[in-house]
Amino acid sequence: MSEEAGALGRRGFNRRFLAGGAVVATSGLTTMSTAEAAPKPDSSAKTARPGGEVRHLKMYAEKLPDGQLGYGLEKGKASIPGPLIEIVEGDTLHIEFENLLDVDASLHPHGVDYDIGSDGTRMNNSHVEPGGTRTYTWRTHKPGRRKDGTWRAGSAGYWNYHDHVVGTDHGTGGVRKGLYGGLIVRRKGDILPDKTFTIVFNDMSINNRPAHGGPNFEATVGDRLEVVMITHGEYYHTFHIHAHRWADNRTGILTGPDDPSQVIDNKITGPGDSFGFQFLAGEGVGAGAWMYHCHVQSHSDMGMAGLFLIAKKDGTVPGYDPDHDHGGDDPGHH
Repeated sequence: MSEEAGALGRRGFNRRFLAGGAVVATSGLTTMSTAEAAPKPDSSAKTARPGGEVRHLKMYAEKLPDGQLGYGLEKGKASIPGPLIEIVEGDTLHIEFENLLDVDASLHPHGVDYDIGSDGTRMNNSHVEPGGTRTYTWRTHKPGRRKDGTWRAGSAGYWNYHDHVVGTDHGTGGVRKGLYGGLIVRRKGDILPDKTFTIVFNDMSINNRPAHGGPNFEATVGDRLEVVMITHGEYYHTFHIHAHRWADNRTGILTGPDDPSQVIDNKITGPGDSFGFQFLAGEGVGAGAWMYHCHVQSHSDMGMAGLFLIAKKDGTVPGYDPDHDHGGDDPGHH
């Protein structure tokens, strides 16, 4: 479910595996009459369920018509990025993975716990041959103290998964051709977004799309949006979004007035990195065609840019000129 994922309506949500619970409804804050008074929280905001469930998922790797490769939840439905997978701390996810390619392939995750048989590499024979099937098991844990008294962080975060065997023993060919996707591990009580978008800087492309064809994402002012940002390939990039900011922490949301997290709108990201955040569409700035891009100047000049098309309640996007659109009109590559 992409994501992107799934940015445009139903198509995006069909590409997204909602292991974390429903992603609906979100907040507006009702301010009190004095400037110093604290806003009232919106009790209608949806939050992540408790963890501890055992989930099952079927995934496929297959060729795409343009010679690229993708993961999908159904045969013939592979996409770039692959399905966005969401689980909650304490969950266990069993993924039955079928390789429809004519070369070995695998699933290798970041951020979760797994036994050596679910590593997804050729070094320990945890890959899948053409036509074969293998079940990968990903586990998560909640934060807590180890027996020695030190603190162990929980699994919650914005992570990613990718192939680790196509082309080389490090999956260079697979990642280059599109075998990657986003993985979110939520914590019980985390605020859920209205829409989640996956943005992958892969070498000099965004989501493996052609130069100047980076995906656009549609929303309405006030929507709670979530971005899963991943980097693959050979280059370091900077992710920047116009007119919107987020807290540089696990969720992108400040926990209160004393939260020391820096509020940013630009973040350096290198191969294998992933992070995520939430923000309110148009907060303080209103509707518009708000750009996101790599802020390495030569990279943005070469086409690493797209738009958040944030509409007014009537569906219009002020000032938007499709003829000067540096992104694409479809958030999903396939």
